[in-house]
Amino acid sequence: MTSTTGTPARRPTAAPDRGASRRSVPPSSLDPEIAARLKRAADGLLPAIAQQYDTGEVLMLGWMDDEALHRTLTTGRCTYWSRSRQEYWVKGDTSGHVQWVKSVALDCDADTVLVKVDQVGAACHTGARTCFDEDVLLKDADSGATTPDQ
Repeated sequence: MTSTTGTPARRPTAAPDRGASRRSVPPSSLDPEIAARLKRAADGLLPAIAQQYDTGEVLMLGWMDDEALHRTLTTGRCTYWSRSRQEYWVKGDTSGHVQWVKSVALDCDADTVLVKVDQVGAACHTGARTCFDEDVLLKDADSGATTPDQ
């Protein structure tokens, strides 16, 4: 694409969101029809929730850009973008705790991906099965909430 002055047009940039830092977004092989539907943060990332496919257990939250999503869709293993290391990582390459992809879905706003997986071993880097079982802030019985029939 070129501008009216004949120089190559730049992709518009948005103000940083959620304290995100800018990063160079590499070219991706993601299907353009899928890419056009995604609503990404200013840094080009979208949250990816990993869920155990047969139990519904929420395992972890990672981040994907278009290329990580493409790799996830085409390899059958979850690929994430590490915000701290600024590189792609395939879940299980180092730990052996592989996430085998069963299905991938966009939420209603197209700004979050749900990846249903068959998790081998621990999902959390701490060695826990899930990243969400160590620090429970509220349990249903403790909430004081009433059900509609009460």
